Amino acid sequence: MVTLAALAAGGTTAMAGAAGESPLKLVAGSTEVTVERVPEYGVDLDLGTHLVAGSKPVEVRASRASYADQVIARQVVTGADRPLPPGAVTDFSGLGKFLHVTITDAAGKKVLDRDQTVCLNGEGSRTRPDAPDTSPYPDDCTANPFTLGAVWGLQAGWSANTTAVDAEPVDLAAGKYKARVTISKAYRDFFKIGAYDSAVSLNLTVKDGEGCGAASTEGCRTAARPKSLMGDDTDRPAVQPRPNPARPTGTAGVPKGPKPDLRALPAWEISVGPGEKGTPAANRDFLQFSANVWNAGPSPLVLDGFRQQGKDLMDAFQYFYDDHGRQVGYQKTGTMEWDARDGHNHWHFTDFARYSLLKADQSEAVRSQKEAFCLAATDSIDYTVENANWHPSNTDLHTACGDHSSLSVREVLDVGSGDTYVQSLPGQSFDVTGLPNGTYYIQVVANPDKRLYETSTANNVALRKVVLGGTPHHRTVDVPPVGVVDRP
Repeated sequence: MVTLAALAAGGTTAMAGAAGESPLKLVAGSTEVTVERVPEYGVDLDLGTHLVAGSKPVEVRASRASYADQVIARQVVTGADRPLPPGAVTDFSGLGKFLHVTITDAAGKKVLDRDQTVCLNGEGSRTRPDAPDTSPYPDDCTANPFTLGAVWGLQAGWSANTTAVDAEPVDLAAGKYKARVTISKAYRDFFKIGAYDSAVSLNLTVKDGEGCGAASTEGCRTAARPKSLMGDDTDRPAVQPRPNPARPTGTAGVPKGPKPDLRALPAWEISVGPGEKGTPAANRDFLQFSANVWNAGPSPLVLDGFRQQGKDLMDAFQYFYDDHGRQVGYQKTGTMEWDARDGHNHWHFTDFARYSLLKADQSEAVRSQKEAFCLAATDSIDYTVENANWHPSNTDLHTACGDHSSLSVREVLDVGSGDTYVQSLPGQSFDVTGLPNGTYYIQVVANPDKRLYETSTANNVALRKVVLGGTPHHRTVDVPPVGVVDRP
């Protein structure tokens, strides 16, 4: 069994690419592992195991041609692609059933026997001094229900924590256990990982901890999970893309060359129910949903806003770039407005998207009042497209939306990423109080007034079928799948 400490002690030669070297090794930081059991919750099973790449990076790309197609994954190697074993990858969460974990108690009785998905983009670092000092790969394996493509990779000489962040907690009593973690045979054969490098044995101690101090299971999960695995945006540096120092000068124009390609995704997280108790909306029924518009590239959408003197309004300009990323033109594309409402307090670009509930004949029944947005790369949609940015800086609404004193802001939607908005507030969600039961469509339209300049506007509309039923204040909604994506 190889430990991280042993790898470090071996110096450069330990990973220098000797004949027969495994491209991936399963290693443990320590053979003695202690985890905490949270009452009424259980144990988040962080065994401290890692995957370590050998002398070459390991890169896997997963994609699907459409929502009617299954996910296909392949390893990208010099000069060729190799398809992963059939069934190995079925979604965008990572390498499915990559590890097998077995735990036995002090009496030798098996108390856990389960498979585990592994994300090559997991938390990690260099394991030898001559390894590259940075990794080009994305930070995690998070995905939208309608993600189309993902890139997972492990830089040469780098490690990735194999702990499954979203795994269900384990019900283990305080005590002593033996844990065995093994790379599954299908992956051992595919990557040609030797027996010595594919398994670790650990001594596991479970101790009782304090309660999580939260009533919800999710509160317990947050309390029990190591901070490094939470994926909390508050841990990210709030890097704000800087706008140009002044309004553009010279002749405006839209040059030939690369442009963004905005595309709408079908709605999801669809539910129906009365408004909040104690408010006028409590007597009405609302259809809530989430929607996303993403950029398929090959150029980022870059918007600068410059404030009109003394007003809560900015003039917005779109910038254009050549194949080498050099700015080659600009055009005025509308406005940005200050939104002072609670939960907003930032600058919105107007008319980025539009949401409507259509009748069965696709005539409009209700329109959402949401029409202005702060752009942020909240979701990875397809990191396999040309010029996809695997490390967008503006990943939430705190990184690029400015404040009330701002004289200018820059809002960016990077290639490969999309911007999700949850329509849950009255006015943004659809008021269906007076609508009869039956078939409807949630329509998401990107760039509805065509103010933004794109590669194509033929893919700007997405529809999601919904079927309303029930009675007032007890409405129901049925959401048929989109191809193989069965996510309401």
